[in-house]
Amino acid sequence: MVRWVPMESNPDVWNKFLKEMGVVSGWEFTDVYGLVPELLMMVPQPVAAVILLYPISENTEKLGVEKLAGNEEVSDKVFFMKQTVGNACGTVGILHSLLNNSDVISVGDTLNKFKTDCSSLDPMERARLLESSEVIATKHAAAASSGQTAAPSADEKVNLHFVAFVSVDGSLYELDGRKERAVNWGPCQGDELLTQAAQACQGYMACDPEEMRFTVVALSKVD
Repeated sequence: MVRWVPMESNPDVWNKFLKEMGVVSGWEFTDVYGLVPELLMMVPQPVAAVILLYPISENTEKLGVEKLAGNEEVSDKVFFMKQTVGNACGTVGILHSLLNNSDVISVGDTLNKFKTDCSSLDPMERARLLESSEVIATKHAAAASSGQTAAPSADEKVNLHFVAFVSVDGSLYELDGRKERAVNWGPCQGDELLTQAAQACQGYMACDPEEMRFTVVALSKVD
């Protein structure tokens, strides 16, 4: 398996990746400091995507299986790809966030071409295309090495995982490259994304209430 250096859950790192990839300024990742309404109100709006970092456990895996089986309806407008590159879940989450919003976010030539090249591919073939992309791998490595903490080696096993939540075609979708398809969490309009995704994140957090290694980041319009 091809393995990349894990990317730190740090909006500054992710925003550097956006800039390196040619995403037009005006949209940035920002920390979500809490999931209660008062703290959600601090997040710049509109929000295009929410990314959750969580520790993989038996309980979170069980929740994932239950949600996958609960609603099999997936809009054909959802962009979804599998993950075959080790430690690339942060970048896959960012790609899911951007490429499901490329109608409102100018994602740049590289990602526009990647999405076009993916149009006729299935989720596993899309993963292989990412695996072979030297451009995206190079930008990932540059961003991963710019974090505030020393980046672990590519061979180090990490049990923390990123998933993205987006609103597409009137539903909230969890996009996780470890799963076989996008997970439909139920009805969600675009302006409800942050609150609906927060509820989904709380579902994961409730799986392991003593666990502290949860992080939530939003992709927001900032100008």
